[in-house]
Amino acid sequence: MHTLELHHITDVYVLVSELLPKTRTPTTGRPALLSPAELITLLVWNTLTVKSQTLKDVHSWVLLYHKDEFPKVPKYNGFLMACQRVIPQLIRALEATMATDSPVRFLDSTMLEVCKLVRADQHKVAKNWADFGKNHQGWHYGFKLHAGVNPKGQLTSVVFSKASVHDAQVMPKLVNEHTRVAVGDSHYGASVMGRIINKKFGTIIIAPPHYKQNRKLLTAWQYKLLHLRQKVECLFDYLKNHLHLVSSFSRSIAGYFLHYLRILLSYQIMHI
Repeated sequence: MHTLELHHITDVYVLVSELLPKTRTPTTGRPALLSPAELITLLVWNTLTVKSQTLKDVHSWVLLYHKDEFPKVPKYNGFLMACQRVIPQLIRALEATMATDSPVRFLDSTMLEVCKLVRADQHKVAKNWADFGKNHQGWHYGFKLHAGVNPKGQLTSVVFSKASVHDAQVMPKLVNEHTRVAVGDSHYGASVMGRIINKKFGTIIIAPPHYKQNRKLLTAWQYKLLHLRQKVECLFDYLKNHLHLVSSFSRSIAGYFLHYLRILLSYQIMHI
């Protein structure tokens, strides 16, 4: 990716406009100060440049640095409500950027904590939505992001679930009829789910043996693909440590998923 300059915000706006479905402008009611394409452009451009973690910071940043490009910015409460209204458009834009025809996918999941574990019992924002889950790092409270990545590092599919959902249960939503080979860790090696996936999509599942298994045969090409599975782990590392995917600042469920969606869409736009 080339170094971003100020004029590239126009390129982002054009790209976002192409990703969004064409809709009619309402002829009644008060007109919106920012169109969905303009609002999503601001969210994406902020993530690509200054990487603000809260919508309050995004709003202040727009007023400070982009008042000339966007002179009609609503006050913070209106800006917050407008951001939540474009969640459906964010989902459609993210879906449009997915590399859904990739024949090879690397699958994995990562925890999205909504708060520290010691505060889980007092956490009210995600109550009845989040749950406890455990991985090799220990216990977590929040959600889980399941994702597929192709060899170029592009997202092919994403699924959000409670942290307690097992990885193998989400596999049918991470592959499709274009997927010839799916590579994952030992959690994706369940034989029953593997047969279901193979029967439905014709997909071969490659996973290392479970720690209770004594032996498992692998061909040379399967062994190489297993070593390339680090691509999805690198993706999660970049999303969390560079784009600040994990956040505890949101004050609603819509706020959490708005944050997740804008981060994922920004990542995809970087790799188009």
